[in-house]
Amino acid sequence: MIERMQGLHLTADLRRCPTDRALFGDPGALRDCCLQAVMACGLTPVGELFHRFEPGGGVTGVVLLAESHLAVHTWPELGAVTIDVYVCNFSGDNGARAEALLASLEGAFAPGAVDRQRLQRGRPGAALMACGTDEPAPPARAT
Repeated sequence: MIERMQGLHLTADLRRCPTDRALFGDPGALRDCCLQAVMACGLTPVGELFHRFEPGGGVTGVVLLAESHLAVHTWPELGAVTIDVYVCNFSGDNGARAEALLASLEGAFAPGAVDRQRLQRGRPGAALMACGTDEPAPPARAT
């Protein structure tokens, strides 16, 4: 039985991405890429908003999902992208769909380097894990 509040939160920081792709500065191109990836992974879009910052700036896009959300932020001047995928597991385990969505978007940006984080949400004592390892990430420092 899956707890109602349980979910999976994935983040990726992409660096050294080729910036000649429309995804970096064209909200329509990023929207199309995100929605195609969401649907291909079996998730359900229920709304979206994509905003371009000043000419030459990046794009922030959010897709609301029946399962939770996807957020993407681009920085063409840095060749960088951040991706945030969160899925709830209310009616079933959506973890594989979240992983597939993140992998699809990473592939679209073709980064030279990626830092990933994986957080199991809604479970007491759930640990932040660095993706690809079984080692817990260091605890966050209070500031």
